[in-house]
Amino acid sequence: MRELGKDRTRTDAPEAKSLGAEFWRSARVVIPNGKTSVHLRIDNDVVEWFRARGKGHLTRMNAVLRAYVEAQK
Repeated sequence: MRELGKDRTRTDAPEAKSLGAEFWRSARVVIPNGKTSVHLRIDNDVVEWFRARGKGHLTRMNAVLRAYVEAQK
């Protein structure tokens, strides 16, 4: 799949065979929390600041919100 360009694995992800048996002995399955789609009005300059830092700006915005939530606990 990777050779055909049909693999959705990140290009910087390590090859599974290079992780070694110890990795797989201690590996655990992690099921991520669900996501909710929302319509949100955000100031233009804030969105542009995140977009200027490249691909994944919505993921970074979510990370900032998550950090805020965790700090408030």
